[in-house]
Amino acid sequence: MLPLEGVLVLEFCQFMAGPSAGLKLADLGARVIKIERPIHGEGGRQIAIKNLFVDNSSLVFHTVNRNKESYAANLKDPEDLENVKKLIAQADVMTHNFRPGVMEKIGLDYTTVKAINPALIYASVTGYGTEGPWVKKPGQDLLAQSVSGLTYLTGDRNDTPTAMGLAVADIYCGTHLTQGILAGLVRRNKTGKGALIEVSLLESMLDFQFEVITTYLNEPKALPERSKEGNAHAYLSAPYGVYPTADGHIVLAMGSLIKLGEVLECEQLLQYQDPDLWFENRDEIMFILKHFFASHSSEYWIKKMEAEDIWCAEVLDYKNLLEHEGYKVLSFDQVVTLTNGEKVHTTRSPIQINDQKLFSKTAAPRVGEHTEQISKEFNLM
Repeated sequence: MLPLEGVLVLEFCQFMAGPSAGLKLADLGARVIKIERPIHGEGGRQIAIKNLFVDNSSLVFHTVNRNKESYAANLKDPEDLENVKKLIAQADVMTHNFRPGVMEKIGLDYTTVKAINPALIYASVTGYGTEGPWVKKPGQDLLAQSVSGLTYLTGDRNDTPTAMGLAVADIYCGTHLTQGILAGLVRRNKTGKGALIEVSLLESMLDFQFEVITTYLNEPKALPERSKEGNAHAYLSAPYGVYPTADGHIVLAMGSLIKLGEVLECEQLLQYQDPDLWFENRDEIMFILKHFFASHSSEYWIKKMEAEDIWCAEVLDYKNLLEHEGYKVLSFDQVVTLTNGEKVHTTRSPIQINDQKLFSKTAAPRVGEHTEQISKEFNLM
């Protein structure tokens, strides 16, 4: 039995942040029903990566909405809205990511819903919170990354601001939403009371950077300065960074520069005996290592350093990663079969419970695929 079996979640969410939380809850055993507009469904069905579509919905929609059901309802129609309220009365969790004010207009704001179901965990995602000058700004991943300061941490010193190459604000925010919902459920089991859970893309991005923002808030209050080349962390000393080799790239984490110099037999590193110099002279140290590592392959250097317990790794692309035994042993991917018989190769939950990996091969639903079934089950007709 999965830990969330018996928990009913109604998902009024679209795109990535909210649905990714629903996916996590579903993988843990919750029953997640997407409340979607008829015919077209939620907006994420048409937001595609590389313009890839499967069974009339984007591939990324299938990635984040597997293992869910779909109930089609026009929330502007009084009859449909009344049926949705009947569903809410029987649910444990409700999630949405509409802009502030939208749910109030529909009549599904927390105050109204709480009167219908006082034990409900009501969880919402916004872009920038519920007040302030950015309230009406689109809650979109790249925008949230940019205003949060994150784009000044990625890349090298002379690079323009560089965004991370994935929807990190959405995914991290979805994780926070999941944490809040689980906390609300634990509290309800103790008190019988529901809860209002609120997260935002911006606050999730600020939390994502808590270590560097904390550094900035304290002495010396200088803006983070990326290393000239091979930057991996604006506030860490050499040798922390990325280095080219004869056939690829490797990375070095924190460690003793003195020990590194001895293991590599690199006499130039041994002149930096004072650890205070490892940050102060970061660029020149990294420049030395850049040219030193270029003489041999990544495999050569990794073997040499790992034998002496120096923290290092090869930089892999997806092809090399997925062919590596280190990935294969995880059994991290799975295949789901869609309603039309097509198959989607995707990933599983990263969580294991009692030594069991959480596979869930139920594909994402078509719009309204389960409307009739749900209507009968919950006496909505």
